[in-house]
Amino acid sequence: MNDVSAPPMATAVQDPAPSFWRRRLLTPLRAVLMQGVTPDRLSFTLGLGAVCSLFPFLGTTTALNFAMGFWLRLNQPILQTLNQLLGPVQLGMILVYVRLGEVVWGASDTDRFSIAEMIGAFSELSITDFLARFGWAGLHAFTAWAITAPVLLAAVYFPLRPVLRRLASRAGASGSR
Repeated sequence: MNDVSAPPMATAVQDPAPSFWRRRLLTPLRAVLMQGVTPDRLSFTLGLGAVCSLFPFLGTTTALNFAMGFWLRLNQPILQTLNQLLGPVQLGMILVYVRLGEVVWGASDTDRFSIAEMIGAFSELSITDFLARFGWAGLHAFTAWAITAPVLLAAVYFPLRPVLRRLASRAGASGSR
């Protein structure tokens, strides 16, 4: 009698858990690319989403992203997710935009203010008095944002385009197996 023993059982090697960035960024982007969104369109969506998400007025970026996405038929979930991710950056950029706008408009040193002064005035003044005192700051911030928006769009769009094209070609190659 031949003693035929069963082949040794292979132990299953488990893949390590995917990283946070793979789970939260690369996998969803691949899924979007597999749904027919072109890499160029996705790059544009991310660039425009960054521009709209850094609009220097609190409480307006969600509506701005929605309106631009609706008008240009861009991916709303990507726009709104990017908007949420860039919220802290937006807060930091507001003062940068105000100061840059002051330079553009040639504002005098007497027109400058501190954040503490603005917060104190917000709680003490009526809305009309507050806008009369700090309205120019809004115009300064808007001006700086409008000047930097095309640069920011290009800074996001052009570097991301080849990366997303490469990701799409890999996703297409792995999807056809």
